[in-house]
Amino acid sequence: MLDVTVIEDPEAAAVSLDPVRARLLAELAAGPASAAMLAGQVGLPRQKVNYHLKALERHGLVELAGERRKGNVTERLMRATAASYVISPLALAAVQPDPDRFRDQLSARWLLALGARLVRDVGSLITGAAKARKRLATYALDGEVCFASAAERAAFVQELTAGVTALIRKYDAPDAGGGRDHRIVVAVHPTLKATEQD
Repeated sequence: MLDVTVIEDPEAAAVSLDPVRARLLAELAAGPASAAMLAGQVGLPRQKVNYHLKALERHGLVELAGERRKGNVTERLMRATAASYVISPLALAAVQPDPDRFRDQLSARWLLALGARLVRDVGSLITGAAKARKRLATYALDGEVCFASAAERAAFVQELTAGVTALIRKYDAPDAGGGRDHRIVVAVHPTLKATEQD
């Protein structure tokens, strides 16, 4: 099972957003289960659970983990294909955010558009790398800092911008034969408090 996977197909996104199916995905992320086992956990008839499992399976969100005989019946044990899912902006291709439409480094909405592009691009790269059976070279840095004041935050942003810009100038080789372009996204935003995340 993958830790996280990206849903790019609009139909798969719609299937995953159904509350019953989302609950089944959560149950199956914890471990394989049959429709009968899930029926007891989610409080629905086995036939209804089976119907939802088939929809999830058609879109690659769950898969067969094995089969077992129970009396005269062969039970199919299903499992989630990932522990968690992210829906790519490609699922809403016609209205997906475009950070190139306007650039405002101090806009939270522009940051959101950049984040959406990051999900879309990395999701597509993961899909392509998986099909080609190749590793994907990525890097991420995540951290928190507590600024003493708005002035300190502004100074940090200025230094960060200067430092990253200097590194880009130093290593950028647009005319290098065989080189490959890479996107760099750096974000600074307030940390959500636990009560804001619920």
